[in-house]
Amino acid sequence: MARYACVLITGAAGEIGQALIRRLGGPDAERPLVTLDVHPLPAELLPWVRQHVIGSILDTQLLDRLVAEYEVDRVYHLAALLSTRSEFSPALAHRVNVEGTLNLLEFAQKQGESHGRPVVFFYPSSIAAYGLPDLEMKQRAGPVREEEFNFPTTMYGANKLYCEHLGRYYARHYKQLSAEPLAGRIDFRCLRFPGLISAETIPSGGTSDYAPEMIHAAAAGRLYYCFVRPDTRIPFMAMPDAVEAIVRLMAVPRQALTRLVYNVRAFAPSAGEIAQMVREAFPAARIVTQVDEKRQRIVDSWPADVDDSAARRDWGHAPRYDFISAFRDYLIPTIRGRYA
Repeated sequence: MARYACVLITGAAGEIGQALIRRLGGPDAERPLVTLDVHPLPAELLPWVRQHVIGSILDTQLLDRLVAEYEVDRVYHLAALLSTRSEFSPALAHRVNVEGTLNLLEFAQKQGESHGRPVVFFYPSSIAAYGLPDLEMKQRAGPVREEEFNFPTTMYGANKLYCEHLGRYYARHYKQLSAEPLAGRIDFRCLRFPGLISAETIPSGGTSDYAPEMIHAAAAGRLYYCFVRPDTRIPFMAMPDAVEAIVRLMAVPRQALTRLVYNVRAFAPSAGEIAQMVREAFPAARIVTQVDEKRQRIVDSWPADVDDSAARRDWGHAPRYDFISAFRDYLIPTIRGRYA
């Protein structure tokens, strides 16, 4: 069977996956896309990809078939069990988030060995990889650097942090071809994302989804019970900026990167400030605070903001949307149109 040089995107039916397909796919794509998910792609995205495979990242036989059929030189490994569900099913979370990632790293290793050049491997980590001990420390810490407070309090965060280490191991230590630090078959690159807000997809149960959930409820005329306190503060980023950050990071020569894991962020409003922005756009919005203590504890363990200076210095991270423009120019108009 003929082998095609291409890009593999796992978790392609999710929020980041759909946005990335629109950014990288289509008839003029530099490399054709092969996508993998346990769910089908929306019909409108199918023309943007060469093939969509419905299957699991835990299916090693399926991955072996993809190794045989395609010559993959880039992997965007987005498939994961999200934070809220991971807390209810930690054993399943470990299988999907850790064993699945290990399967994809092995897949990339085999691809690199097969076609004789490193496979560039993107992995989305999360602010959940952090764990601050209490609110007082959160308030005193200021913007947190990548190497600080790496003590996650959730299964999802523990999975993400461990997979960062797995990526580092495969990139710098596993089957190295020489003593050079970049001699491996995997060129691993990782972003620690803040809360991501998309206007194109429905929120899917993430612990930071209170921000987009407020807008969707207001646009649909529904009462919304916000599960965190109004003073809760974490960093966020609009989905177009998240996708642009991925594309920028993947375009930089390997030698220009000073680290494998980078913080990124755009703005860091409180939940109360988000609610006020939504009420200004939808005067009839009904937003009531009803704290979910478990999810509140999780968000309280995350930094109020992160230091993304390394990303700005090394590869020019420069988000387009700040707090006001993200809501007024991107989120609110698009979501309002969905319910009109």
